Amino acid sequence: MTPPPPPPPPQSAIRYISDCLIKPRRLPPHSSRPLHLAPWELVLLSVHYIQKGLLFPLPPRCLDRPAFILSFLEKLRRSLSSALSHFYPLAGRLATLRQTDPPLHAVFVDCSNSPGARFIHAAALNVSVADILRPTYVPSIVQSFFDHNWAVNHDGHSLSLLSAQVTELADGIFIGLSMNHVIGDGTSFWLFFNSWSEIFQAQERGEDDVVQLSRPPVLTRWFPENHPGPISLPYADDPSSFHPQYQVPDLRERVFHFSADAIAGLKAEANRQCGTTKISSFQSLTALVWRCITRARCVPLGQVTSCQMLSNNRARLDPPSRRNTLGTRSQC
Repeated sequence: MTPPPPPPPPQSAIRYISDCLIKPRRLPPHSSRPLHLAPWELVLLSVHYIQKGLLFPLPPRCLDRPAFILSFLEKLRRSLSSALSHFYPLAGRLATLRQTDPPLHAVFVDCSNSPGARFIHAAALNVSVADILRPTYVPSIVQSFFDHNWAVNHDGHSLSLLSAQVTELADGIFIGLSMNHVIGDGTSFWLFFNSWSEIFQAQERGEDDVVQLSRPPVLTRWFPENHPGPISLPYADDPSSFHPQYQVPDLRERVFHFSADAIAGLKAEANRQCGTTKISSFQSLTALVWRCITRARCVPLGQVTSCQMLSNNRARLDPPSRRNTLGTRSQC
């Protein structure tokens, strides 16, 4: 029999080494103006930050690890500063505009108050790449690889809107990125991450510090007709009201991957059972996930239950929305 895998390392295994704020290398003239938030973005003030990370093994011939890490971190800081020149709202903070005549209570992005994005260097040298990838469920220590774990977007009044944490592992590096969900959705998040990577590689080739991106972001917001903003909130801006008022259960995370063949099989089976050919791959997959969630809840027969899943609908709009928007207007 194959022996069971070792238990995940404890949360205390992580050690924080350095912490700094990274400002944009250059700022456009209009960056001093406030960035007002659209209605859909204001709805997300009580939602958690977006958190995604990339896991890399150390180079196979990394003979001088301290020198490699030191050089790598400096290149990341330099390229992050250049990336923020294009995505300058991520270096700012949320702010609340209050006035009595006329009544106004609006949350916006203060781009002139730009302390910078947070950059953290940490280490968990008793954790290996296999410790992260091998278990069926995501080890709890992975939560410590993200700076703003459990923060909600309203916390962006005091917390950085973007935070990058680089965690050294025994044989690898984990780069965890946290982005305020009011500023961008999943597509915007990966646009920034990929742009940061594009700048990093360009600077490795010796190009200028502020690189011209192949897909520059669009920072303009959409507002309802005849209402250009700012949009006044109909309630008091009490920070405690944006945090969950319930005890968070002890949940375990698991990542599922569906291959192209598996998706094709789901689609074919769904169409066969329903006697049609109109059910799409997306519909068949979401139907499977919804049925599995309903079974796992074990709710009594007849009880109404619901499930919400977010997906990018930019390409489904008529006309299709631009995919390089830094915002949340096209998310459903």
